[in-house]
Amino acid sequence: MSLVTSSSRDTGPDLWQCYGARRTRADRAAGMDGTFHWDWYQRMGPGAELLGSLDGMAVIEVGAGTGRQAAHLARTSMTSEVTALDSSASMYERCRRSYGDVPRLRLVLAEATSYLVERPSSFDLVYSVFGALDFTDPRRLLPAVAASLHPGGTLVFSTLGHYRNGQAPESSIRSTQLPTVLADGTPATMERWVLDLMLWEWLLAQADLNVVDVKTIHDAGRGGGPPMTTRIIRAARPALRHL
Repeated sequence: MSLVTSSSRDTGPDLWQCYGARRTRADRAAGMDGTFHWDWYQRMGPGAELLGSLDGMAVIEVGAGTGRQAAHLARTSMTSEVTALDSSASMYERCRRSYGDVPRLRLVLAEATSYLVERPSSFDLVYSVFGALDFTDPRRLLPAVAASLHPGGTLVFSTLGHYRNGQAPESSIRSTQLPTVLADGTPATMERWVLDLMLWEWLLAQADLNVVDVKTIHDAGRGGGPPMTTRIIRAARPALRHL
């Protein structure tokens, strides 16, 4: 059985309930369960194979959302455990209902930065598919990711190459405000970081994470959606040096 846990820490207002309902319906309509995609429209390669062998590894997805990708890894690889972490109570509950019985899958409700800081050198792989890396100040989250990785461990994340309206990504560390609604219909906003690749590389270096490679996926658009560019960035915590 999978392990289902939660945090007593207040993760703040749940900004994801309405989006989560739409995402779940869209994934089911498209037959997305059991798949793993990094790209914006969730239809182009590479997939989970980009991560290589995960045998015996401790893996965590930060901002796991509906949990589809984390469940896929737990089912198809020989990880020691996959943690699906999200700060949204509604997303956590959706993940629990859909994947609560998947072996080697741990579901956690917590804020990513504090959760990682409290678990130094605990993970071999941290990954995010348009997840916490897009919605948490990278000046706080990236050092926490680095601290949570074993020496030699890896971070892999996908992020927007530009805004949905085609506007260029930011060349300074600032977020944009996205409109959303709370569960009771109250209007709210959430922050999203859409950053230039050179800025991501600088932020990773500041967190002592070395960029290994970057893949770029261009998609002409889907179902009336605009053309989108996805960046998949892989970075590693330096391994310990043996004297």
